[in-house]
Amino acid sequence: MIDVLDMIEEDGTSSEQRGDAKLLLKCMQSFEFIFILHLMKKVLSITHELSQALQRSDQDIVNAMKLVKMSKQKLQTIRDSGWDSLLDEVSLFCEHHEVVIPNMDDTYQTFKKSKRNSEKVSNLHYFQVQFFYQVIDRQLQELNNRFSEVNTELLLCIACLNPRDSFSAFDKKNLIRLAEFYPSKFSPVQLLELDSQLENYIVDVCSEDAFYELEGIGDLSIKMVETRRHIVYPLVYLLLKLSLILPVATATAERAFSAMKIIKTQLRNRMGDQWSGKALKEMARPNTSGNCPCIYFDNYCNDTIRVGGFFTTINNFSCDP
Repeated sequence: MIDVLDMIEEDGTSSEQRGDAKLLLKCMQSFEFIFILHLMKKVLSITHELSQALQRSDQDIVNAMKLVKMSKQKLQTIRDSGWDSLLDEVSLFCEHHEVVIPNMDDTYQTFKKSKRNSEKVSNLHYFQVQFFYQVIDRQLQELNNRFSEVNTELLLCIACLNPRDSFSAFDKKNLIRLAEFYPSKFSPVQLLELDSQLENYIVDVCSEDAFYELEGIGDLSIKMVETRRHIVYPLVYLLLKLSLILPVATATAERAFSAMKIIKTQLRNRMGDQWSGKALKEMARPNTSGNCPCIYFDNYCNDTIRVGGFFTTINNFSCDP
């Protein structure tokens, strides 16, 4: 890339193109650019396995939660004692490629043309506090927000429904705890009934050949309907339905908030709820003839869920015309 920019700087078709190439070269051959690349490489190397685990189709929740805990610990360790090693690594890279290394005690010099209102800080403060600490703190905050103790417990409880390896993840105590997260669906009497249903359920499915080699709770719910076990164990089947709906509801609501950023711009910030709702409805419609995920919410259209610190009602995102 450096060679290409050198060629454009020398042989560009216009002065504007040559000027842009020169500016890019100056930025890419700076200590700041190299520092950012090394910092992002270090951070992304920690969260890479977690990102891959969360995107896998098998949804190994237990191992994913272990990776969340490990990622938090490693990020915190880097924040507490990783600054010196990162600075040494960047400095060695700059020396090898003949890039100027700034004195950390000097005042930071910005690339911006106007320096009148820029804050006067040392290079050490700029790179360590405003970059190093801030990037890691935001990563930790994002992990803590998305995987709080309550969310983690909920996901681990859902994992106990997984039928893999002959229901090896089954844990009656955790499944009853999962039901307690839905007080409107499970009364105290139903929780007692669920306890006995779970004991009979696990003996039944483990002794039935039809339930062997199932890959996930989706397959389990289908098999329960096919064998009419959803009638025999209605409370267990309700837990399955709630577990299947949870990720779909969260993802759909997050997509709606992302679409809202496009629709409710600064020029449209006075748009009413009815108008914005219609606009979101059009954004949610698929380009093909497939059904929108909102069809899964027919029986839960009045439920309020929390997504990213906001409370939203699912029926706001209904795709009904």
